[in-house]
Amino acid sequence: MSLIIWLVIGGIIGWLASIVMKTDAQQGIILNVVVGIIGSWIGGWLIAPLIGGAGFMGYVSAFLGAIVLLAIVNLFRRGRVR
Repeated sequence: MSLIIWLVIGGIIGWLASIVMKTDAQQGIILNVVVGIIGSWIGGWLIAPLIGGAGFMGYVSAFLGAIVLLAIVNLFRRGRVR
C-alpha cells in the first residue's frame, strides 16, 4: 500500500512542478511520477537538511527538488532554464 501512496504523491508533486516549470504539455503521467520521485530524492538529499524534512516541509522539499530536476533537464535539453 505504501508503494501506491508513494507513486500517487510522486505523480502529484511531479505534475505540480511541471506546471510551475511550464513543461506540462510535454510530459505524461509516467514522466510526472518519475519527476516527482526523483525530485523527492533530490529534495530530501539537498533541500530537506536546510529547511527540515519533517511533516509538511517534506512535501515542500520534494516539490522544490522536482523543480530543480526539471530546471536541470531544461538546461541540458534547451540550453536555458524556462
